[in-house]
Amino acid sequence: MLDIKFLRENPEIVKQNIRNKFQDFKLPMVDEVIALDEESRKTITEASNLRASKNQLSKQIGALMAKGQKEEAENVKKQVAENAARLAELEAQEPVLQEKIHKLMLQIPNIIDPSVPIGKDDSMNVEVQRFGEPATPAFDIPYHTEIMESLDGVEMDAAGRVAGNGFYYLKGDIARLHSAILAYARDFMIGKGFTYFIPPFMIHGNVVEGVMSQTDMDAMMYKIEGEDLYLIGTSEHSMIGKFIDQIIPEETLPQTLTSYSPCFRKEKGAHGLEERGVYRIHQFEKQEMIVVCKPEDSMDWYEKMWRWSVELFRTLDIPVRQLECCSGDLADLKVKSCDIEAWSPRQNKYFEVCSCSNLGDAQARRLKMRVKSEDGKNYLPHTLNNTVVAPPRMLIAFLENNLRADGTVAIPKALQPYMGGITELVPVKK
Repeated sequence: MLDIKFLRENPEIVKQNIRNKFQDFKLPMVDEVIALDEESRKTITEASNLRASKNQLSKQIGALMAKGQKEEAENVKKQVAENAARLAELEAQEPVLQEKIHKLMLQIPNIIDPSVPIGKDDSMNVEVQRFGEPATPAFDIPYHTEIMESLDGVEMDAAGRVAGNGFYYLKGDIARLHSAILAYARDFMIGKGFTYFIPPFMIHGNVVEGVMSQTDMDAMMYKIEGEDLYLIGTSEHSMIGKFIDQIIPEETLPQTLTSYSPCFRKEKGAHGLEERGVYRIHQFEKQEMIVVCKPEDSMDWYEKMWRWSVELFRTLDIPVRQLECCSGDLADLKVKSCDIEAWSPRQNKYFEVCSCSNLGDAQARRLKMRVKSEDGKNYLPHTLNNTVVAPPRMLIAFLENNLRADGTVAIPKALQPYMGGITELVPVKK
């Protein structure tokens, strides 16, 4: 969410940013906010003046009564009553105006970084660089659920009977591999100096509003019926949410946090064949990295964070690339974002496995997070987040890139300690 003072003083910058994000339907919101803000400030000023005049008029009534000027005193009393009625009207009007402004401000997108490429949708995202040589083996690579089934590691039909489409049972070596990847990712981030967390998996509505846009909320979040609780779509939600209404001592920055959680997402809409299986699902688990830092440091952290994703995937022998997200593909709170995509030798293309984002001070403003500096002044920190790993989608990249012609799956050295020392997975079904 933008600072309303910035919007008030720079309406054309805000409008151009909206155009750059191809959201022209939001352009009238800027003028509407400015008009409501002007009305709100006039209301506050008038109410303040009426409160200030109250004592003065009361003294005037006392003086007139002391002089025996009852008629004049009654006229002043009428003025006091009229002022009180008007003040009550203004005090009732003010929260209504503020609520209207707040709802509009939640919909106006954050100002994107000048380095973000301008484009309408994800088809215009820009490849920046590749890491590792993408290769397609001479043998055919089965669909990922077929690889898992050959290892007796997945039950999709049973999950469908229990919970419907978008769910799965993992078992045996595949379930173990899933947990091993998460444990490896956890220790990888601890090794980078991050503090490990297991956060709440449900959050209140005001936290949801603070960490994500209304559009993303409607498309993603599951609400608990009859309660002010939502299932998290990622642990970023509860990890950033923990700072709501808090004043953070500057000496504790940067705060570098890594968190494990299950994630729950609606994933509305129809999807293609390659997004079935365990690719696009309603429930998965993820290791996340979160940074809260000084504004001047956030771009340095952004660079570090996406590079750590690359480093982790390369230790697991998975080729990846960095893809710069264009303006139209950025969620409204984001200043800058990139995806890390893993190579799929089955599809001969890359697919998203990580998303790194700098949200500037948008979440901090919504959540009323503040930092107290050494001179005693408060300011808004910047927040960033990035996926470390998100199996089971990450398992697709792992299995495809480590599959051998005989159906075995190699376990890279980095992961072997988390798999009890085994060096390969061997098919049990032909």
